[in-house]
Amino acid sequence: MAKNEMTDVFEAGRDGGRAGLYAYRVRGLGRSAVVLWIGGRGDEADRVLALPEAGRCRVPVFTTVRQARTYASRRGWEPDTAEVDVLELQRVQHWLEDPVRRRVPAGVVLDAWNFFEDLARGLGEVHRLPRQSAVHDGAYEKLFAGECVAWTPAEQCAVLEVITAGVELWNSCPVIVKPRSSVVLDGGRTVPRGS
Repeated sequence: MAKNEMTDVFEAGRDGGRAGLYAYRVRGLGRSAVVLWIGGRGDEADRVLALPEAGRCRVPVFTTVRQARTYASRRGWEPDTAEVDVLELQRVQHWLEDPVRRRVPAGVVLDAWNFFEDLARGLGEVHRLPRQSAVHDGAYEKLFAGECVAWTPAEQCAVLEVITAGVELWNSCPVIVKPRSSVVLDGGRTVPRGS
């Protein structure tokens, strides 16, 4: 999504369409970072902020929440809340190491599934996650209800497939580490800070 499109998303949200911006911390074994997450407005799906660069989208990642908020505010985007949700992805990765013998951390697996879908949408790479079927839907519903012990073998396999692909997507997606702060001027022109 181009910078002008991002500005349009947030402007439309201010008019009641509700496109919220949130800082979201992901703590994984391979990669940990703070990302910016955009709540969909109307019927639009949520997504992780990704910016086009050199022909593909890259996710801006930050070490601290403060860096993420500064980055957003210098573009005229205001996060909806000071609160920061955390995805403890390392718990999911630990479970993936031995899903047969380890108890499913249901709440974290549900959060991870949702995050991976939003990440894939932001990157424009939904094809990197398995195409979901009725089996996935049933597994998701049981996960949402905290009834993982009721998964059929096919449902457990579907969950493992989605979560494994999602972890791979997160660990391999192109990122921009602490991108340069810019100030957006009237007319949509962006000038690097300090210019």
